Amino acid sequence: MENVAAHDDWKACFSEAGPGLVLFARQFVRTSADAEDIVQEAFVRFWRKQHPVDNRALLFATVRSIALDLLRRDSRRARREADALADSDQHVEPQFDELDESKRALAAAVDRLPAEQREVLVMKIWNDLTFADIASVLNISQNTAASRYRYALGALKKNFITHE
Repeated sequence: MENVAAHDDWKACFSEAGPGLVLFARQFVRTSADAEDIVQEAFVRFWRKQHPVDNRALLFATVRSIALDLLRRDSRRARREADALADSDQHVEPQFDELDESKRALAAAVDRLPAEQREVLVMKIWNDLTFADIASVLNISQNTAASRYRYALGALKKNFITHE
């Protein structure tokens, strides 16, 4: 019976934190499917190591670690495949999800942010993590996390004022 309650806790944690974790993982990878795979693997690792489900900072750190591992692996594969594709004349245009103009502008503005500011912004705004949690995930001080957040907001504000 105790395992059933633990199962329900994990299920509730996944339901609550999953979408935010996918959004966070999406900052590292190109597709939503890859982001979902990263989050699933993070939960599996978290569960296997018997970490408490309420440790969100560690959960985000696990997602980040898995995403960076995937990036390194994909980078090595991409270098190998680039040589093979360089000889090919085929060119495929990237496909984007349909967004309205304001969402597209916001997504483009967020994409132009430096990676360190973008990941803090995603964790703070879309996932409601505290600066302490963000600092723990990124191995930085709380003040650095707050500064990156402030710089990101300033850059977004400047970008939208100049483009309107």
